[in-house]
Amino acid sequence: MNEQIISDAVLVGVAKKGSDSGECERSLDELARLLDTAGGRTFAKMIQSKENEDPRTCIGSGKLEELKNLCSDNDIHLVVFDTELSPSQIRNIEDALDEVDVIDRSMLILDIFALHATTAEGKLQVELAQLRYTAPRLIGKGKQLSRQEGRIGTRGPGESKLETDRRHLAARAAALEAALHEMERTRSTMRAARERSGLKKVAIVGYTNAGKSTLLNRLTDAGVLAENKLFATLDPTTRRLELPGGTEVLLSDTVGFIRKLPHHLVRAFRSTLDELCYADILVVLADASDSECAEQLRVTDSLIAQLGAGDKPVLYAFNKADLAEDGMALISGEAQNAVFISAKTGMGMDRFLDMLEALATAGTRRLTLHIPMAEQGVLNQLYRFATVEDVHYEDDRVTVTAVLDSRAQGMFKDFIV
Repeated sequence: MNEQIISDAVLVGVAKKGSDSGECERSLDELARLLDTAGGRTFAKMIQSKENEDPRTCIGSGKLEELKNLCSDNDIHLVVFDTELSPSQIRNIEDALDEVDVIDRSMLILDIFALHATTAEGKLQVELAQLRYTAPRLIGKGKQLSRQEGRIGTRGPGESKLETDRRHLAARAAALEAALHEMERTRSTMRAARERSGLKKVAIVGYTNAGKSTLLNRLTDAGVLAENKLFATLDPTTRRLELPGGTEVLLSDTVGFIRKLPHHLVRAFRSTLDELCYADILVVLADASDSECAEQLRVTDSLIAQLGAGDKPVLYAFNKADLAEDGMALISGEAQNAVFISAKTGMGMDRFLDMLEALATAGTRRLTLHIPMAEQGVLNQLYRFATVEDVHYEDDRVTVTAVLDSRAQGMFKDFIV
Protein backbone atom coordinates (compact mmCIF):
# COMPACT_ATOMS: atom_id res chain seq x y z
CA MET A 1 0.00 0.00 0.00
CA ASN A 2 1.30 3.49 -0.76
CA GLU A 3 2.59 5.07 2.44
CA GLN A 4 0.99 8.47 2.91
CA ILE A 5 3.69 10.91 3.95
CA ILE A 6 2.48 14.04 5.75
CA SER A 7 4.07 17.06 4.08
CA ASP A 8 4.16 20.70 5.11
CA ALA A 9 3.85 22.84 2.01
CA VAL A 10 3.96 26.39 0.74
CA LEU A 11 1.07 27.30 -1.56
CA VAL A 12 1.76 29.74 -4.40
CA GLY A 13 -0.84 31.71 -6.34
CA VAL A 14 -0.43 34.12 -9.24
CA ALA A 15 -2.78 37.10 -9.50
CA LYS A 16 -2.88 39.18 -12.65
CA LYS A 17 -2.22 42.83 -11.87
CA GLY A 18 -5.47 44.75 -11.64
CA SER A 19 -7.57 41.61 -11.09
CA ASP A 20 -9.57 40.70 -7.98
CA SER A 21 -6.94 39.67 -5.42
CA GLY A 22 -9.71 38.22 -3.27
CA GLU A 23 -10.42 35.59 -5.93
CA CYS A 24 -6.78 34.46 -5.81
CA GLU A 25 -6.96 34.24 -2.01
CA ARG A 26 -10.18 32.22 -2.14
CA SER A 27 -8.65 29.87 -4.69
CA LEU A 28 -5.62 29.38 -2.42
CA ASP A 29 -7.95 28.63 0.50
CA GLU A 30 -9.51 25.90 -1.62
CA LEU A 31 -6.06 24.64 -2.60
CA ALA A 32 -5.29 24.35 1.13
CA ARG A 33 -8.37 22.15 1.56
CA LEU A 34 -7.22 20.02 -1.37
CA LEU A 35 -3.82 19.65 0.25
CA ASP A 36 -5.47 18.63 3.52
CA THR A 37 -7.47 15.97 1.67
CA ALA A 38 -4.23 14.66 0.14
CA GLY A 39 -2.70 14.37 3.62
CA GLY A 40 -0.63 17.54 3.64
CA ARG A 41 -0.51 20.69 5.77
CA THR A 42 -0.32 24.30 4.66
CA PHE A 43 2.69 26.06 6.18
CA ALA A 44 2.35 29.35 4.30
CA LYS A 45 0.68 30.98 1.30
CA MET A 46 2.39 33.25 -1.19
CA ILE A 47 0.79 35.39 -3.92
CA GLN A 48 2.72 36.89 -6.82
CA SER A 49 1.08 39.80 -8.62
CA LYS A 50 2.26 39.95 -12.24
CA GLU A 51 0.96 41.26 -15.53
CA ASN A 52 1.92 37.95 -17.17
CA GLU A 53 3.30 34.67 -15.83
CA ASP A 54 7.03 34.19 -16.25
CA PRO A 55 7.49 31.51 -18.97
CA ARG A 56 10.50 30.00 -17.17
CA THR A 57 9.47 30.02 -13.52
CA CYS A 58 5.88 31.32 -13.48
CA ILE A 59 6.60 33.81 -10.65
CA GLY A 60 9.88 35.43 -11.73
CA SER A 61 13.36 35.39 -10.21
CA GLY A 62 12.72 37.79 -7.31
CA LYS A 63 9.70 35.95 -5.96
CA LEU A 64 11.45 32.63 -6.60
CA GLU A 65 14.36 33.72 -4.37
CA GLU A 66 11.86 34.70 -1.66
CA LEU A 67 10.23 31.28 -1.99
CA LYS A 68 13.62 29.54 -1.78
CA ASN A 69 14.49 31.35 1.46
CA LEU A 70 11.09 30.55 2.97
CA CYS A 71 11.52 26.85 2.21
CA SER A 72 15.14 26.55 3.33
CA ASP A 73 14.61 28.53 6.55
CA ASN A 74 11.67 26.34 7.58
CA ASP A 75 12.72 22.92 6.21
CA ILE A 76 9.86 22.85 3.67
CA HIS A 77 10.14 20.25 0.90
CA LEU A 78 6.88 20.71 -1.00
CA VAL A 79 5.53 23.68 -2.98
CA VAL A 80 2.11 23.59 -4.63
CA PHE A 81 1.26 26.10 -7.37
CA ASP A 82 -2.38 27.09 -7.82
CA THR A 83 -1.99 27.11 -11.59
CA GLU A 84 -0.87 24.70 -14.29
CA LEU A 85 2.88 24.46 -14.73
CA SER A 86 4.66 23.11 -17.78
CA PRO A 87 7.25 20.33 -17.35
CA SER A 88 10.04 22.84 -18.02
CA GLN A 89 8.67 25.30 -15.44
CA ILE A 90 8.61 22.56 -12.81
CA ARG A 91 12.22 21.61 -13.62
CA ASN A 92 13.37 25.24 -13.52
CA ILE A 93 11.64 25.95 -10.20
CA GLU A 94 12.97 22.74 -8.60
CA ASP A 95 16.49 23.50 -9.83
CA ALA A 96 16.27 26.91 -8.17
CA LEU A 97 14.73 25.70 -4.90
CA ASP A 98 16.98 22.64 -4.44
CA GLU A 99 15.62 19.54 -2.66
CA VAL A 100 12.03 20.83 -2.89
CA ASP A 101 9.28 18.98 -4.74
CA VAL A 102 7.09 21.18 -6.94
CA ILE A 103 3.60 20.20 -8.11
CA ASP A 104 0.67 22.13 -9.53
CA ARG A 105 -3.07 22.15 -8.87
CA SER A 106 -3.82 19.46 -11.47
CA MET A 107 -1.18 17.09 -10.08
CA LEU A 108 -2.63 17.55 -6.60
CA ILE A 109 -6.18 16.84 -7.77
CA LEU A 110 -5.01 13.73 -9.63
CA ASP A 111 -3.17 12.60 -6.50
CA ILE A 112 -6.45 12.85 -4.56
CA PHE A 113 -8.25 10.97 -7.32
CA ALA A 114 -5.60 8.25 -7.04
CA LEU A 115 -6.29 7.94 -3.31
CA HIS A 116 -10.07 7.76 -3.71
CA ALA A 117 -10.60 5.66 -6.85
CA THR A 118 -12.07 2.30 -5.80
CA THR A 119 -13.53 0.73 -8.94
CA ALA A 120 -11.43 -0.76 -11.72
CA GLU A 121 -12.66 1.89 -14.16
CA GLY A 122 -11.94 4.72 -11.74
CA LYS A 123 -8.39 3.51 -11.17
CA LEU A 124 -7.75 3.17 -14.91
CA GLN A 125 -9.14 6.65 -15.58
CA VAL A 126 -6.88 8.12 -12.91
CA GLU A 127 -3.80 6.28 -14.15
CA LEU A 128 -4.39 7.33 -17.75
CA ALA A 129 -4.89 10.96 -16.71
CA GLN A 130 -1.67 10.78 -14.68
CA LEU A 131 0.25 9.27 -17.60
CA ARG A 132 -0.88 12.13 -19.81
CA TYR A 133 -0.34 14.96 -17.33
CA THR A 134 1.69 14.05 -14.24
CA ALA A 135 4.21 11.58 -15.64
CA PRO A 136 5.74 13.99 -18.22
CA ARG A 137 6.35 16.37 -15.31
CA LEU A 138 8.23 13.70 -13.33
CA ILE A 139 10.38 12.25 -16.14
CA GLY A 140 14.09 12.74 -15.63
CA LYS A 141 14.04 13.08 -11.85
CA GLY A 142 15.85 9.76 -11.39
CA LYS A 143 17.05 9.28 -7.81
CA GLN A 144 15.08 12.32 -6.73
CA LEU A 145 11.86 10.50 -7.70
CA SER A 146 12.89 7.50 -5.59
CA ARG A 147 13.25 9.89 -2.67
CA GLN A 148 9.78 11.25 -3.45
CA GLU A 149 8.01 7.88 -3.67
CA GLY A 150 4.85 7.96 -1.57
CA ARG A 151 4.81 11.75 -1.45
CA ILE A 152 1.93 13.97 -2.54
CA GLY A 153 1.81 14.32 -6.31
CA THR A 154 3.69 11.11 -7.12
CA ARG A 155 1.23 8.42 -6.02
CA GLY A 156 -0.55 6.17 -8.49
CA PRO A 157 -4.04 4.71 -7.99
CA GLY A 158 -4.56 1.96 -5.44
CA GLU A 159 -1.28 0.21 -4.65
CA SER A 160 0.32 0.95 -8.00
CA LYS A 161 3.45 3.00 -8.54
CA LEU A 162 3.11 5.82 -11.05
CA GLU A 163 4.87 4.89 -14.30
CA THR A 164 7.48 7.50 -15.26
CA ASP A 165 9.75 5.58 -17.62
CA ARG A 166 9.44 7.36 -20.97
CA ARG A 167 9.96 4.07 -22.84
CA HIS A 168 6.90 2.49 -21.25
CA LEU A 169 4.46 5.42 -21.19
CA ALA A 170 3.01 5.11 -24.71
CA ALA A 171 2.46 1.34 -24.45
CA ARG A 172 0.86 1.63 -21.02
CA ALA A 173 -1.40 4.49 -22.17
CA ALA A 174 -2.55 2.45 -25.19
CA ALA A 175 -3.37 -0.53 -22.95
CA LEU A 176 -5.35 1.70 -20.57
CA GLU A 177 -7.30 3.28 -23.43
CA ALA A 178 -8.25 -0.16 -24.75
CA ALA A 179 -9.38 -1.34 -21.32
CA LEU A 180 -11.41 1.82 -20.73
CA HIS A 181 -13.04 1.50 -24.14
CA GLU A 182 -14.20 -2.00 -23.21
CA MET A 183 -15.49 -0.74 -19.86
CA GLU A 184 -17.39 2.05 -21.61
CA ARG A 185 -19.14 -0.60 -23.71
CA THR A 186 -20.17 -2.31 -20.48
CA ARG A 187 -21.31 1.03 -19.04
CA SER A 188 -23.39 1.64 -22.18
CA THR A 189 -25.02 -1.77 -21.74
CA MET A 190 -25.86 -0.91 -18.13
CA ARG A 191 -27.30 2.43 -19.22
CA ALA A 192 -29.47 0.64 -21.77
CA ALA A 193 -30.72 -1.71 -19.04
CA ARG A 194 -31.61 1.26 -16.84
CA GLU A 195 -33.36 2.84 -19.82
CA ARG A 196 -35.43 -0.31 -20.30
CA SER A 197 -36.47 -0.17 -16.65
CA GLY A 198 -38.63 2.83 -17.49
CA LEU A 199 -37.55 4.63 -14.30
CA LYS A 200 -36.57 8.29 -14.33
CA LYS A 201 -32.87 8.81 -13.68
CA VAL A 202 -31.86 11.43 -11.11
CA ALA A 203 -28.23 12.58 -10.76
CA ILE A 204 -26.99 14.35 -7.62
CA VAL A 205 -24.43 16.91 -8.75
CA GLY A 206 -22.68 19.82 -7.13
CA TYR A 207 -19.55 21.24 -5.63
CA THR A 208 -17.20 18.80 -3.97
CA ASN A 209 -17.89 18.33 -0.25
CA ALA A 210 -21.45 19.70 -0.56
CA GLY A 211 -22.80 16.45 0.96
CA LYS A 212 -23.84 14.43 -2.09
CA SER A 213 -22.81 11.07 -0.63
CA THR A 214 -24.47 11.90 2.70
CA LEU A 215 -27.71 12.70 0.85
CA LEU A 216 -27.56 9.47 -1.16
CA ASN A 217 -26.91 7.49 2.02
CA ARG A 218 -29.87 9.08 3.84
CA LEU A 219 -32.22 8.45 0.94
CA THR A 220 -31.18 4.93 -0.06
CA ASP A 221 -28.87 3.41 2.61
CA ALA A 222 -26.30 3.07 -0.15
CA GLY A 223 -23.34 2.89 2.22
CA VAL A 224 -21.30 5.33 0.12
CA LEU A 225 -18.26 6.85 1.81
CA ALA A 226 -19.26 10.23 3.26
CA GLU A 227 -16.26 12.20 4.49
CA ASN A 228 -15.67 15.88 5.15
CA LYS A 229 -13.01 15.86 2.45
CA LEU A 230 -12.80 17.20 -1.08
CA PHE A 231 -13.33 14.53 -3.76
CA ALA A 232 -14.22 11.80 -1.25
CA THR A 233 -16.35 10.34 -4.06
CA LEU A 234 -14.83 9.60 -7.46
CA ASP A 235 -16.78 6.55 -8.60
CA PRO A 236 -20.52 7.02 -9.27
CA THR A 237 -23.07 4.97 -7.33
CA THR A 238 -26.66 4.31 -8.49
CA ARG A 239 -29.53 3.17 -6.26
CA ARG A 240 -33.30 2.77 -6.63
CA LEU A 241 -35.43 5.21 -4.61
CA GLU A 242 -39.19 5.07 -3.95
CA LEU A 243 -40.71 8.53 -3.48
CA PRO A 244 -43.62 9.28 -1.07
CA GLY A 245 -46.32 8.91 -3.74
CA GLY A 246 -44.99 5.55 -4.91
CA THR A 247 -42.99 6.83 -7.89
CA GLU A 248 -39.65 5.05 -8.26
CA VAL A 249 -36.50 6.68 -9.62
CA LEU A 250 -32.85 5.73 -10.06
CA LEU A 251 -30.62 8.02 -7.98
CA SER A 252 -26.91 8.48 -8.75
CA ASP A 253 -24.08 10.20 -6.92
CA THR A 254 -21.36 11.84 -9.05
CA VAL A 255 -17.84 13.19 -8.69
CA GLY A 256 -17.79 16.68 -7.18
CA PHE A 257 -17.06 19.85 -9.09
CA ILE A 258 -14.48 22.46 -8.14
CA ARG A 259 -13.43 25.91 -9.38
CA LYS A 260 -10.67 25.92 -11.99
CA LEU A 261 -11.25 22.23 -12.76
CA PRO A 262 -8.81 21.80 -15.66
CA HIS A 263 -10.31 20.98 -19.05
CA HIS A 264 -7.99 17.99 -19.44
CA LEU A 265 -9.41 16.50 -16.23
CA VAL A 266 -12.97 17.01 -17.48
CA ARG A 267 -11.98 15.14 -20.65
CA ALA A 268 -10.20 12.39 -18.68
CA PHE A 269 -13.29 11.63 -16.59
CA ARG A 270 -15.82 12.32 -19.33
CA SER A 271 -17.34 8.82 -19.21
CA THR A 272 -18.00 9.22 -15.47
CA LEU A 273 -19.28 12.78 -15.79
CA ASP A 274 -21.48 11.73 -18.71
CA GLU A 275 -23.74 9.98 -16.19
CA LEU A 276 -25.37 13.33 -15.50
CA CYS A 277 -25.97 13.85 -19.23
CA TYR A 278 -28.04 10.65 -19.29
CA ALA A 279 -30.09 11.75 -16.27
CA ASP A 280 -33.68 12.96 -16.63
CA ILE A 281 -33.44 15.24 -13.57
CA LEU A 282 -30.52 16.94 -11.83
CA VAL A 283 -30.42 17.57 -8.09
CA VAL A 284 -27.88 20.38 -7.69
CA LEU A 285 -26.59 20.29 -4.14
CA ALA A 286 -24.97 23.36 -2.58
CA ASP A 287 -23.48 23.93 0.87
CA ALA A 288 -25.68 26.62 2.45
CA SER A 289 -23.24 27.02 5.35
CA ASP A 290 -20.33 27.97 3.09
CA SER A 291 -19.71 31.68 2.55
CA GLU A 292 -18.68 30.75 -1.01
CA CYS A 293 -22.03 29.09 -1.73
CA ALA A 294 -23.03 31.50 -4.50
CA GLU A 295 -19.69 31.12 -6.30
CA GLN A 296 -19.77 27.34 -5.94
CA LEU A 297 -23.26 27.29 -7.41
CA ARG A 298 -22.03 29.38 -10.35
CA VAL A 299 -19.14 26.95 -10.95
CA THR A 300 -21.52 23.98 -10.80
CA ASP A 301 -24.02 25.51 -13.23
CA SER A 302 -21.18 26.43 -15.59
CA LEU A 303 -19.76 22.88 -15.64
CA ILE A 304 -23.23 21.38 -16.13
CA ALA A 305 -23.66 23.60 -19.19
CA GLN A 306 -20.13 22.72 -20.38
CA LEU A 307 -21.01 19.02 -20.23
CA GLY A 308 -24.13 19.60 -22.34
CA ALA A 309 -26.69 19.03 -19.58
CA GLY A 310 -27.87 22.60 -19.13
CA ASP A 311 -31.37 21.85 -20.43
CA LYS A 312 -32.24 19.29 -17.72
CA PRO A 313 -34.97 19.91 -15.11
CA VAL A 314 -33.18 20.96 -11.90
CA LEU A 315 -34.00 20.84 -8.20
CA TYR A 316 -31.64 23.03 -6.17
CA ALA A 317 -31.06 21.66 -2.67
CA PHE A 318 -29.21 23.90 -0.21
CA ASN A 319 -27.66 21.38 2.17
CA LYS A 320 -26.23 21.93 5.69
CA ALA A 321 -28.89 24.59 6.24
CA ASP A 322 -28.88 23.63 9.93
CA LEU A 323 -25.32 24.99 10.13
CA ALA A 324 -25.94 28.19 8.19
CA GLU A 325 -25.95 31.41 10.17
CA ASP A 326 -28.89 33.78 9.72
CA GLY A 327 -28.61 35.32 6.28
CA MET A 328 -25.33 33.54 5.51
CA ALA A 329 -25.25 32.06 2.01
CA LEU A 330 -29.03 31.64 2.02
CA ILE A 331 -29.46 32.52 -1.61
CA SER A 332 -32.48 30.54 -2.68
CA GLY A 333 -33.68 33.64 -4.51
CA GLU A 334 -30.92 33.05 -7.06
CA ALA A 335 -32.22 29.59 -7.92
CA GLN A 336 -35.75 28.63 -8.85
CA ASN A 337 -37.19 25.36 -7.58
CA ALA A 338 -35.05 25.36 -4.43
CA VAL A 339 -35.33 23.73 -1.00
CA PHE A 340 -33.25 23.96 2.19
CA ILE A 341 -32.24 20.64 3.73
CA SER A 342 -29.82 18.90 6.06
CA ALA A 343 -28.85 15.49 4.71
CA LYS A 344 -27.23 14.78 8.09
CA THR A 345 -30.20 15.58 10.38
CA GLY A 346 -33.09 15.03 7.96
CA MET A 347 -34.25 18.65 8.08
CA GLY A 348 -36.37 19.56 5.04
CA MET A 349 -36.23 16.05 3.54
CA ASP A 350 -40.02 15.63 3.28
CA ARG A 351 -40.33 18.78 1.19
CA PHE A 352 -37.28 17.76 -0.85
CA LEU A 353 -38.84 14.39 -1.71
CA ASP A 354 -42.19 15.99 -2.58
CA MET A 355 -40.49 18.47 -4.93
CA LEU A 356 -38.41 15.70 -6.50
CA GLU A 357 -41.54 13.62 -7.09
CA ALA A 358 -43.27 16.61 -8.67
CA LEU A 359 -40.42 16.86 -11.18
CA ALA A 360 -40.35 13.10 -11.75
CA THR A 361 -44.09 13.00 -12.48
CA ALA A 362 -44.31 16.26 -14.44
CA GLY A 363 -46.34 15.76 -17.59
CA THR A 364 -47.83 12.44 -16.45
CA ARG A 365 -51.43 11.68 -17.40
CA ARG A 366 -53.91 8.92 -16.62
CA LEU A 367 -54.95 7.56 -20.02
CA THR A 368 -56.89 4.73 -21.63
CA LEU A 369 -55.21 2.60 -24.25
CA HIS A 370 -56.60 -0.01 -26.67
CA ILE A 371 -54.05 -2.70 -27.47
CA PRO A 372 -54.89 -5.35 -30.13
CA MET A 373 -54.75 -8.96 -28.95
CA ALA A 374 -52.14 -9.62 -31.61
CA GLU A 375 -49.78 -7.08 -30.03
CA GLN A 376 -49.38 -8.40 -26.48
CA GLY A 377 -45.74 -7.34 -26.52
CA VAL A 378 -46.99 -3.76 -26.31
CA LEU A 379 -48.76 -4.58 -23.04
CA ASN A 380 -45.53 -6.02 -21.64
CA GLN A 381 -43.73 -2.81 -22.60
CA LEU A 382 -46.49 -0.75 -21.02
CA TYR A 383 -45.96 -2.51 -17.69
CA ARG A 384 -42.30 -1.55 -17.93
CA PHE A 385 -42.65 2.12 -18.88
CA ALA A 386 -45.92 3.13 -17.20
CA THR A 387 -47.99 2.52 -14.08
CA VAL A 388 -50.78 0.15 -15.14
CA GLU A 389 -53.90 0.57 -12.98
CA ASP A 390 -56.52 -1.55 -14.74
CA VAL A 391 -56.61 -4.17 -17.52
CA HIS A 392 -59.82 -5.35 -19.23
CA TYR A 393 -59.68 -8.13 -21.85
CA GLU A 394 -62.21 -7.94 -24.70
CA ASP A 395 -62.74 -10.05 -27.83
CA ASP A 396 -60.10 -8.46 -30.04
CA ARG A 397 -58.29 -6.05 -27.79
CA VAL A 398 -57.16 -5.18 -24.28
CA THR A 399 -58.37 -1.94 -22.69
CA VAL A 400 -55.80 -0.56 -20.26
CA THR A 401 -55.91 2.36 -17.84
CA ALA A 402 -52.41 3.56 -17.02
CA VAL A 403 -50.43 6.57 -15.84
CA LEU A 404 -47.86 7.60 -18.46
CA ASP A 405 -45.17 10.24 -18.34
CA SER A 406 -44.44 12.39 -21.39
CA ARG A 407 -41.87 9.93 -22.76
CA ALA A 408 -44.24 6.96 -22.43
CA GLN A 409 -47.02 8.98 -24.04
CA GLY A 410 -44.81 9.35 -27.09
CA MET A 411 -43.91 5.66 -27.11
CA PHE A 412 -47.53 4.46 -26.95
CA LYS A 413 -49.26 7.29 -28.82
CA ASP A 414 -50.68 4.89 -31.44
CA PHE A 415 -52.68 3.06 -28.75
CA ILE A 416 -53.98 6.00 -26.70
CA VAL A 417 -57.73 6.52 -27.00
